[in-house]
Parts: sequence; C-alpha cells; structure tokens
Amino acid sequence: MVNRKELNPEASPQAAFGARLRRAREARGWTQDHFATLVGCTGRHISALETSRKSPTLPFSRKVDIAFGMLNTAESFEREWREIKHGSLLEGFPEYVKHEGRAVEIRVFEVGIIPGLLQTPEYARVLADSAVRREAITSEQADARVLFLAERQAALVRPRAPMVLVVIDESCIRRIVGGAEVMDAQLRRLAEFAALPNTMLQIAPYDMGEHRTFDRPANLLTLADRAVLAYVESQTQGHLDREIASVVPLLTAYHQLQAEALSQAASVAMINEARKGTP
Repeated sequence: MVNRKELNPEASPQAAFGARLRRAREARGWTQDHFATLVGCTGRHISALETSRKSPTLPFSRKVDIAFGMLNTAESFEREWREIKHGSLLEGFPEYVKHEGRAVEIRVFEVGIIPGLLQTPEYARVLADSAVRREAITSEQADARVLFLAERQAALVRPRAPMVLVVIDESCIRRIVGGAEVMDAQLRRLAEFAALPNTMLQIAPYDMGEHRTFDRPANLLTLADRAVLAYVESQTQGHLDREIASVVPLLTAYHQLQAEALSQAASVAMINEARKGTP
C-alpha cells in the first residue's frame, strides 16, 4: 500500500472515528471499494473519512453499523457520531431538543445567562469561545455547539409556532457578556422576542428573594398529546424526565414563579433600562 496514510486517532474526534473505521474494515479483509459498495458511497469517500478529510454523517454511521453488525449496540458508530456532534452537550439534552422541535408549548427558566433559544449568534459565540479558552471544550465542539443552537432556533420557526414562555433571573441581563456591543444587541433581541404574538418574557428580579421557585435552569415541554416533559440540569449533568409524578410539581413551581415575576411590560422596561446602562 504505497499511498497508505498513517492515522493519528488522537488528533480529533473525527480522526478517531476514521481510524476506528479503517481498523474495523481491515479486520474483515475489506477493501475501501468493497466496503463502499456495502454502505452506498465511493472508495474515495471512504478514504476521505478514514483520513478525516471529511466528517461522517448520521445516515452514513447507521449504514456502517448495519455493514459491521453493530446497529443499536454500545460500540456502534452511530453512538460515536453522536459523541462527535454533541460531545460538548450534557446528557439528555440532545434528546430534549428533539422533543422541543415538536412541542406546542415551551417553558424556560434560566439563571446567569440568556437562554439558548433567545441568544444572538454573537452572544452564543462568545460563550463557546470562552469555554474553549478554559479548555472545557475543543474549538471543533465550540463550532458544533453554535451550529446546534442555530438549528435548534430554526426548528421553532414553523407555520404553527409553539407558545414560548420564558422567565429569566435578573442576573441574565446584568451580566455583561462579550462587551457593550454584543450585550446591547442581545438585550434588543429580548425586547423583540417579547413583542412576538406567541411569546411571553418575564424577569425574576433580585428582590424576589426566597419566592423564586427554581435555583437552577429548568425547561418544560407540552407536546401535542398534552404530555409534559421536564429537563433540568446542573453544571455537569442533565436529566430528561417523563414521569408525571415528578414533572407536575415542576410545572406547579413554574406557575408560581410566573405569578411572582415581573409582568412582561415591566420586564421589557427593565431590559430597556439595562440597555441604557450598558457602557
């Protein structure tokens, strides 16, 4: 094999995928061209994937699993693909987003940062780049995170848009992210969101004190069949909950939070005041 390229699986998640693909293929004695016929592509495409010149896709990963007999196993290539695409996301969140794209009502509570659904691209990029500098994620994962957020926001722009109710802690608008220009645009985006016919935006002010019913971010989805799902997370873990016994108390707590928070008009007024105070 004169043109055989040595692989470095530690170079990136894509490189690790490609190196494993080559090992699995060669262990079966298959050429790139033969393997390509099994998964519906060309030998050149297999070569590009093995050497990480191209990134794998979900349909391709599933075809690979079928060819290798790994479909729906712990060692599946689909599982590895999901790690590449969503490796920087907390457990349970990608599954939550699937339901979010079909929900008829979305309820969100956030502390400290603007909720993802309301973030501008510039605000989201600042947060992702900050995580890279802290070495919490790779630059590739940062790009994937920003793209994933854009796809998530786009999924809500549909003919029958969901009702989106958002309560944010006052800290979300007081914490300057990305400097004056980025923050001003982000605050303007909040006011524009509040003006939409299918939204409600409220701020839980600092002086709400002990009446704030959540101490961490919370998301609640109402689906078309009226089933309610909850997603809550900490710094390191996320949990998607479908059990009515544990979801209903969260829904009650959200209603209590809305009752104590500022009205939408008062919330928008606070946002506009914060814009004036941005250096």
